[in-house]
Amino acid sequence: MDPDPTTDAASLEHAEHAAYAEYAAYVEQSWPTLVRAAMFLGARPHEAEDVAQTTLVRCFTGWAKVSAADDRDAYVYRMLLNCLHDLRRTRWYRDRQHDDPQVLERATRAAGARGTDEAERIAIADAVHRALGSLSKPNRDVVVLRYFVQLSERQTAAVLGVAPGTVKSRLSRALARLAGDDHLLDLSGGTK
Repeated sequence: MDPDPTTDAASLEHAEHAAYAEYAAYVEQSWPTLVRAAMFLGARPHEAEDVAQTTLVRCFTGWAKVSAADDRDAYVYRMLLNCLHDLRRTRWYRDRQHDDPQVLERATRAAGARGTDEAERIAIADAVHRALGSLSKPNRDVVVLRYFVQLSERQTAAVLGVAPGTVKSRLSRALARLAGDDHLLDLSGGTK
């Protein structure tokens, strides 16, 4: 007895629709966090959006594997780091101009004209970005994944391909460095 091809086609179509709906919900939920993580990992806003979009496109093409992963978030953030590394290997990225401090200063002044809340928000974002920029790449990756993305130590270790003990030691060194960072101390009015 042969299976009914129309029933099989309908089942397949239903499964594909369910997988697409699951993917769409995941994109809606994870987009802001992926963009923010890419920015904290050193990408400019437009680069962060490109990296997040590329990550989600790769997720779509391999959604069966992504959705079946033991830890979907760890899997996706590993993809995000890979996309960010791919971007950094391009000649365009290596040849780009470094951030112009006057651009941020003008943005802060313009925000100050609109209101202190926005100026304060920009000042905080700048201090955090500069402080994170002072960390080594491995230490910055650990801080961003643990505190901004809020992955567990085990998930962070899986994303970075290191042991959980390595995550702990990198995190300890990074937090010690951030505790004495001038950008963050200036922001809080603290002293070393």
